[in-house]
Amino acid sequence: MTDERIQRVTMPKWGLSMKTGKVIEWFVAEGDTITKGDDLADIETEKIAGTLESPQEGLLRRLVAEPGAELPVGATLAVVAPADVADADIDAVVEEAKAQLASGELDEGDGIEPATTEVGGRSISHVTLGSAEGDPVVLVHGFGGDKNSWLFVQQPLSETHTVHALDLPGHGQSGKDVGDGSLDTLAGVVLGLLDAVGAQRAHLVGHSLGGAVAAAVAAQTPDRVASLTLLAPAGFGSEADAEYLRGFAGAASRRELKPLLGRLFADESQVTRQLVDDLLKYKRLDGVAEALRILLDTLLDGDRQAIDLPALLDKVSVPVTVVWGEADRILPLPDGVELQRVKAGHMLHMEAANDVLRHVQAAVT
Repeated sequence: MTDERIQRVTMPKWGLSMKTGKVIEWFVAEGDTITKGDDLADIETEKIAGTLESPQEGLLRRLVAEPGAELPVGATLAVVAPADVADADIDAVVEEAKAQLASGELDEGDGIEPATTEVGGRSISHVTLGSAEGDPVVLVHGFGGDKNSWLFVQQPLSETHTVHALDLPGHGQSGKDVGDGSLDTLAGVVLGLLDAVGAQRAHLVGHSLGGAVAAAVAAQTPDRVASLTLLAPAGFGSEADAEYLRGFAGAASRRELKPLLGRLFADESQVTRQLVDDLLKYKRLDGVAEALRILLDTLLDGDRQAIDLPALLDKVSVPVTVVWGEADRILPLPDGVELQRVKAGHMLHMEAANDVLRHVQAAVT
C-alpha cells in the first residue's frame, strides 16, 4: 500500500486542447523544501509556455521528468513526501509512474467539450469548468481572442468556483454575426449567457475589449454583477496601437501576422508557430474579416480609443480590480488609474498567468 503522505506533482491541463507539455527547466532540486505557490518549472505547450506552481508543500524527494521531456497531461513530474518516508517507497511510486506512462494510459488526456447556446439569435460557444456553489465567474476575452486565451486561468480558478469562458460573437467557435458590434450588443450576449446557465449574478473577468464589455454589463444591470476584474481593459485614456489593431484585422498571411502578434507579449518568443497557425485558421473563416472590421469601429475613433471606460465605471457600484502588464504595447498603462501591475505585455493572463490568477482569486473570494 502506498504511503498516503507521498504526493505527486503532475503535468497540468492548461486549456481544452492541451494533451502534452514539455518540461523546459526546473527551478527546484531534489532535497528542496517547497511551499504551495512556489515556481517549480517552465512548461511549454503547443500554444505558449507557462510556469508550473507547486500545488503542494513539503520535501521534494524526486524529479521524475527530465528537462526536454514531453509528457501527457496527468503524468508524474515530481514526488513530494516527508523525510521519514523510506526511499524504497518513493522509488516504488516513481516506477509506478513510469509504468503508467509506458502503458499509454495517459496519452489522450481529459476531453472537455464546449457547449453551444443560442443567445439573441446567435450561436455562442462556451465551456464550463467546476461545479462550486455560489456566484460563478465569467471570463470575457478581447479583440481577436477566444475562450482558449484563458488556458492558464480557468482550470485553477475552477477548483473553487464554477467558471464559464465564452467566445464573443465573431470569435472562436461562436457565430460570426456581431450586429452593430457595439458594447451594448456584446454585453447583451454576456447577459444572455448568464440566463442560459442559470446564473442570476456572476463575477466578471474581462480582458481588453472584454474588459469594456464586462464594465458595460455592470453598468446596464448592476444586480447581475458581483465584481469586476479588468485586465488591460479598453477605454482608459485615448492611446492605443491602432496599427496593430488594424493590422491584425487585415492580416492574411503568416508573414503579416507573426510580427504583429509579437507586440502582444513582453517576451516575443512566446509567439509559437502553433499560435500563429491557429489564428490564421480563425481569420480565414467566413465572416471573420467583416466581424473584426465592425468591431474596429467600436474600439477606435481614428487612431484613438473610442470607448469611454471611466463613464461606464461611474455607473458601477461593485468592487473593481484593474490589472495591467507593465510592458503593454497595445494599450499603454494609463495615468491616474488605481491598478495592479504585473510583468507582462498585453496578454498578461497568458504571460503572467500566476500573478493574474492571484488577483482574480482575491477579487472573486
